[in-house]
Amino acid sequence: MGKRDPQLSDDTVLVHDERHSEGSVAPPIYQTSLFAFESYQSMVDRFRGTSNRPLYSRVDNPTVSLLLDKMCQLEGGESALAFSSGIAAISNAILGLVQSGDRIVCVKHVYPDTYRFLKGVCARFSVSTDFVDGTDLVAIEKSLPGAALLCLESPSTWVMQEQDLASIARIAKAEGVMTMVDNSWASPIFQKPLQAGIDLVVHSASKYISGHSDTVAGLLVGKKSIIDRLVCETTPYLGAKLSAQEASLLLRGLRTLPLRLQRHQESGLLIAKRLVKHESVTRVHHPGLEPNDYSLLQGYGGLFSFEVNDAVDIPTFCDSLSLFRLGVSWGGYESLVMPASVSINQAGEYSSAVDFGVSPRLIRLFVGLEDPEELWSDLSKAIAGA
Repeated sequence: MGKRDPQLSDDTVLVHDERHSEGSVAPPIYQTSLFAFESYQSMVDRFRGTSNRPLYSRVDNPTVSLLLDKMCQLEGGESALAFSSGIAAISNAILGLVQSGDRIVCVKHVYPDTYRFLKGVCARFSVSTDFVDGTDLVAIEKSLPGAALLCLESPSTWVMQEQDLASIARIAKAEGVMTMVDNSWASPIFQKPLQAGIDLVVHSASKYISGHSDTVAGLLVGKKSIIDRLVCETTPYLGAKLSAQEASLLLRGLRTLPLRLQRHQESGLLIAKRLVKHESVTRVHHPGLEPNDYSLLQGYGGLFSFEVNDAVDIPTFCDSLSLFRLGVSWGGYESLVMPASVSINQAGEYSSAVDFGVSPRLIRLFVGLEDPEELWSDLSKAIAGA
């Protein structure tokens, strides 16, 4: 991957590219399944690993490679991989870093499909998982001896709890435990876990990196030795590759990432602070309201959650919204609402609200790019009408 000029900001890195063919401002889309060789020897060199020219789009594609280069420069990583979804990135990493009989430690309130993968698929291969409170350094330290991998998500799903990533990275390294963190919530603009000592960063690129709700993708960024291990162990064989077309859409999204995040942050904080004062709201989960001393966050985006009292009928509230839409995912231009009670009762997810670990009165909110005052009017009217 290319090296970053230390004098350039994230904003410039995202917009500036080397010259493309024919003077094209946008990078070309290499919509091809394979790449032909000009000679027998050039093919031999590629298969021996002495050449890095493209071979087959399941394993390498120039459009995808440009995306990975951008992500390495943003995260400060040495190498990266792209996948067809965020959970594909997570499952490839986990399957490539553990083996039968290993134990994983994972923070609570993790992405539900990560939870299901650990409790279901990994358990079938005799890989066990212990779930710990990500805010409790003592509990994390006690759980690490003998573990192979520590899975983090900071801030975490639903309740947006941060973890002390720098301290956790030091503890894990002392125990010889690999660390992986889901950095989708903050993006590399607002948080750079590799700089704190974390080994591997995962992104659901469907979220902020895309920014347009038209692409599903996942990314891994880390040391070259770790990425090379995954290339040897899992990624060529599981086949969850990212297409050149989708890579081009993610490159498009990256151009405006800092600008979009700034708007998400401003609008999200405005609404979060107003919800804190609302008589029907019992709690707001937003890391920007009470920042931690150990926080690595340089910004907050637009995803947070809040809890309402029993006077609010959640189905009525949801159906009364006009600008906020009901839907999973987040990170696009549109504002979204997701009630925890729906996810709690999802088939095959968690057996009860106790296992789920969050209140059924909790509602996840994603504040998009619409006018924030109009969003607040929509939200407050829906609460009052419920």
